Amino acid sequence: MARFVQWTALGAAAALLVAGCSSGTSDGGEGKGGTTDARPSAGSSGTAGTAAALPASLTGQKLAWGRCEDSADTPAPGSEWQCATLKVPLDWSKPGGETIDLAMIRARTSGSENRRIGSLLFNFGGPGGSGISTLPSYGSTVSSLRERYDLVSWDPRGVGASEGVRCRSDKEIQAAESVDSTPDTSAEEQAYLQDATDFGEGCEEAAGPLLAHVSTTDTARDLDLMRQVLGDDKLHYFGISYGTELGGVYAHLFPKNVGRLILDAVVDPTADTVGHAKNQTKGFQLALDNYLESTGQDPEQGSAKIADLLKRIDAKPLPTSSGRKLTQTLAVTGIVLPLYSEQGWPSLTSALESAKQGDGSELLTLADAYNERNADGHYGTLTHSQRVISCLDDKQRPTLEQTKKLLAEFEEISPVFGTFLGWDTAGWCHDWPVAGQFDTPEVSAPGAAPIVLVGNTGDPATPYEGARKMADELGKDVGVLLTWKGQGHGAYGSGSDCVDSAVDGYLLNGTVPKDGTVCS
Repeated sequence: MARFVQWTALGAAAALLVAGCSSGTSDGGEGKGGTTDARPSAGSSGTAGTAAALPASLTGQKLAWGRCEDSADTPAPGSEWQCATLKVPLDWSKPGGETIDLAMIRARTSGSENRRIGSLLFNFGGPGGSGISTLPSYGSTVSSLRERYDLVSWDPRGVGASEGVRCRSDKEIQAAESVDSTPDTSAEEQAYLQDATDFGEGCEEAAGPLLAHVSTTDTARDLDLMRQVLGDDKLHYFGISYGTELGGVYAHLFPKNVGRLILDAVVDPTADTVGHAKNQTKGFQLALDNYLESTGQDPEQGSAKIADLLKRIDAKPLPTSSGRKLTQTLAVTGIVLPLYSEQGWPSLTSALESAKQGDGSELLTLADAYNERNADGHYGTLTHSQRVISCLDDKQRPTLEQTKKLLAEFEEISPVFGTFLGWDTAGWCHDWPVAGQFDTPEVSAPGAAPIVLVGNTGDPATPYEGARKMADELGKDVGVLLTWKGQGHGAYGSGSDCVDSAVDGYLLNGTVPKDGTVCS
């Protein structure tokens, strides 16, 4: 069982994956997901400004920056990149207790030291996206920001090189792909829920005590310790997708420590589990409608044809050149990936046409890229990290019966994605071994410096409406909304000089754009 449309790490990375797929490769990228419901509050580790004093062994750390090493999944980046390890408390309610290690990466500023502002920290979303592997590939996009900042990212707790959780073996992951994520019979329903139970048990065995300490609130507190150890009085931060959720939670916990924060592809902090699933169902259907219109098709008729294709694949999975079968679940995953970026639309056209002709190879390649499956059959761990984080954050656990009552509404929103995201509300955190913490996050940040939110009207994964809601929740004179009338997940670096210049002006010079500015 796996989610299909998570708050994925980076729209640009998705575009790169699509490009790789079109050339016949299936090397992984940022991984799969469904709608991640990471909605923490400040409550688990105290309220804003009241955290326990930290021991000098944490705040006085000296980071030993050195050459980055190859990892199992990621080759070492170029020589301009340095890596280090930060120690943080396993349990933030016991800051003097056991610690865990967080892997960090940086590129020192390319400008003169007297113009350096400080460190600019990046979180690329997920939750579960690896900053260690993503920031170097994103470096050229943000090269102008390096003129005044050290560019810094990290693997959050439970992710990648930072105590990363792997809940299943490659063989087990592939076997689970045969589980129907839109069950049609009671037997399929039980298999679907049993798969969720099995996954949770695997996570509990792999993570141990860490499973209860990977919440977004925990990571926000890690972020503030990181700020201190890096020597910055204020946090300067660039959060993308789920990273906007993390940024909002940080601002609530530490409003007086907010420096210059950019939140791009903004998550709706007011939506609960079902609300997020509905938001993304609407978002991906909108992206599909825009794609279909671009190819001269009527969106309603085109969606109906795709929905019919998926039903046929559900009844009889398609053969592929690899010898594996394209299931309905994998087919939907393959459709989702190219919708993250307008650059991926041609790949979607080709893959759908091949599937209509009875060949599922291209959709499978797209699905494998989204699932971080490489040509050797090895899977990345993003979906594992996503699940352990979001299921700790998320208090709600819709039952099978509750979900069934919602399915008609989901299907009305989208004939292509509705059923999958509707069922996902029941399966994602079913029978999870650790109780969820919150319904929605607390992101109000009275007294914080202005935070710039960038909303894209064509964003499929974090629909535009969430940006305005985040601005409202942050509070008057804090949330500043910049709108881009574009396509894809995220706006900065996606081709809008208007967006890029506004973001650069804010981060480099402190020029806050006027709330309500629209870039077309």
